[in-house]
Amino acid sequence: MKLEVDTAIPTAASADIEGVIELRDVERTYRSGRIDYRALRGVDLDVDEGEMVAIAGPSGSGKSTLLNIMTGIDRPSVGSATVGGRRLDEMTEDELALWRGQHVGIVFQFFQLLPTLTALENTMLPMDFARRGSVSDREIAARTRLELVGLGDRVDHFPGELSGGEQQRVAIARALANDPLLLVADEPTGNLDTETASAMLDVLESVNRAGTTVVYVTHDPVLSVRARRIVTLRDGIIVDDGR
Repeated sequence: MKLEVDTAIPTAASADIEGVIELRDVERTYRSGRIDYRALRGVDLDVDEGEMVAIAGPSGSGKSTLLNIMTGIDRPSVGSATVGGRRLDEMTEDELALWRGQHVGIVFQFFQLLPTLTALENTMLPMDFARRGSVSDREIAARTRLELVGLGDRVDHFPGELSGGEQQRVAIARALANDPLLLVADEPTGNLDTETASAMLDVLESVNRAGTTVVYVTHDPVLSVRARRIVTLRDGIIVDDGR
């Protein structure tokens, strides 16, 4: 399969899927010894194709758990999670891993770049795992992603030679490697200063304008208002879905 390399971000959202995320009556309970902790308590949420949504709320409100349910990293204890037309709660772990690699890009707070690989090689990794196209195709596509996030001149630098903001840009480029239907980011600016964090949101906005659905978690109200829609959680319940 040959990669699309002549556009900024060709996305899987072109599959005529209006409702990218559909969560229904989702509960998530964790058990520690004899104690049950309900992280999510009957959540209903819809995110449409092309939206940019911030998940906000105080610490412990269930934000990261909600993001993990959307990506299939975690499973609901009760309820259903449908993303891109697939019922994640009905898939096996192997099916989820394959689906996630093909349709979801994830940006973590702590970058999680491999220190022995260059920015270009880190960005190519998801394509390498998926065996998408030839090595030449992957390299061209990775360079396109890095140019999109403003790092076209840093492709041969190792993570240790990049600033925190630059490393997070590489992480975003890597998350976009396989043209995901959905890009999610869990506190992507948590380790960045205010100016760099704002620049990161500029990148996410650019990705969203190119057509990718973006959902990000933040505890910072200044950054949450950068999204067109804010979903607010408190004690595992959505108290405002931004609509």
